[in-house]
Amino acid sequence: MTIDKRLAEFLDTVVKEGGSDLHLFAGGSPVIRVSGALVPLSKYPALTEKETEEMLKSIVPEDRWNSFKENQSIDLSYAHKSDARFRVNGYRAQGSVALAFRLIPHSVRTFTELNLPPILEVFTQREQGFFLVVGPVGQGKSTTLAAMVDRINDSRAEHILTIEDPVEYIFMPKKSLIHQREVNVDTADFHTALQGAFREDVDVIMVGEMRNYETISSAVTAAETGHLVLSTLHTNNAAQTIDRIIDMFPSEQQDQVRVQLAGSLIGIFSQRLIPRISGGLIPAYELLINNNAVSTLIRDARTHEISSVIETSSQEGMIDMDRSLAELVHRGEVTVEHAYEHAMDPKTFEHYI
Repeated sequence: MTIDKRLAEFLDTVVKEGGSDLHLFAGGSPVIRVSGALVPLSKYPALTEKETEEMLKSIVPEDRWNSFKENQSIDLSYAHKSDARFRVNGYRAQGSVALAFRLIPHSVRTFTELNLPPILEVFTQREQGFFLVVGPVGQGKSTTLAAMVDRINDSRAEHILTIEDPVEYIFMPKKSLIHQREVNVDTADFHTALQGAFREDVDVIMVGEMRNYETISSAVTAAETGHLVLSTLHTNNAAQTIDRIIDMFPSEQQDQVRVQLAGSLIGIFSQRLIPRISGGLIPAYELLINNNAVSTLIRDARTHEISSVIETSSQEGMIDMDRSLAELVHRGEVTVEHAYEHAMDPKTFEHYI
């Protein structure tokens, strides 16, 4: 069997088994992730160093192969047949090539289908501001962001620009005009694409990830100048997210950034995917809405008080993670044990239970 056919068979297995990820590496059989658990595909023999390198080479555009050899890592998207796309990372581990594939569903799911709170709809209807979806790797941030972009596409006639590395969900224009730019293919980097957006008559900007202060600075400026900016960050909660953003800037700029962020931020949504009793995963979440109290805490560098504001502001639509986890337990969606593993403050969680 050729390399292309073997790779196709592995990817078919991910789709067939309802998996989310595929790992290929030298010296072991393929491994897929299903409902959060890793499952070895032991019916396949261990892959060799030559095979994993040939598999990566078969899907990397020729003009980018030298980039992989130089950096020992590469990100790209890969279309498998007509019904599946994957985000791919190729990298070296102990001298051999390894590949990680993340399945991107063909269609963008709605808030209801994803079990996300209806209040997220409010943020998709804002004309301007900065909204972040945060959480550790693999917790569904990109999927939530895609649902928000598609809701805008369904309901508003806007010019939407996405900047991604790589492009994941493919959006079909509905009411909106949508352009998707991929880093290293359509633009040099996130910052360059954001700067260009100011000259492209864009209304909504989705930035796949905030990686450095140049990107964040441009995003905040865009939010201040009449754009709705949506993005992600690998942080655990709202307070940590604000601290991380400010800490990315040189010390002499941090006071100014606090003021900008206090004025432009509209919300931060943190999520975790929890194993569901009935099978699959379901999100637990925290939602910060930037009101006058939160804005003051950001300006005054009192972000450590933000969690308390979230806990006491449920009437405004804010949600704290421990309450969200407890509600999932009460509805019989997840076990107490799984919920407890993701609690922000075990004592608070126990109080809700």
